[in-house]
Amino acid sequence: MNIQELNAFIQKEKEEHQLSLKELSDGHHTFEELYRHRMVLFCALCNTYPELSWKSKKHFDEIHDPMFPGDFIAGINTPEGVATYHFKMAYWDLFQVPVMEHAPYYDHYTSEMVLERVSSLVKQKK
Repeated sequence: MNIQELNAFIQKEKEEHQLSLKELSDGHHTFEELYRHRMVLFCALCNTYPELSWKSKKHFDEIHDPMFPGDFIAGINTPEGVATYHFKMAYWDLFQVPVMEHAPYYDHYTSEMVLERVSSLVKQKK
């Protein structure tokens, strides 16, 4: 089975509610564990730079791009642009950053661009 076939199989099983992606593992970590790690690390970054960070319960355009139910968006303004992640409302209070009425405009950045933007904070510290 190649990667495309495996991904198609996983998607089909997920859609039929027979598979929880949270429980999938690479043998070391589950998806759920990796997402919690991402949340804690991004929260630590935002809380370290509260003057650059923010959180919001609404996207920039809440009519055409409503927030995912039960989620909020947290972001940090880097030298290369905004980097954001969505998190469950259960984690709202962990982010000790300013609240914005609406998140900044989404400039169609990719996951790779988020990594580059966050990395620009490291480069800035040198």
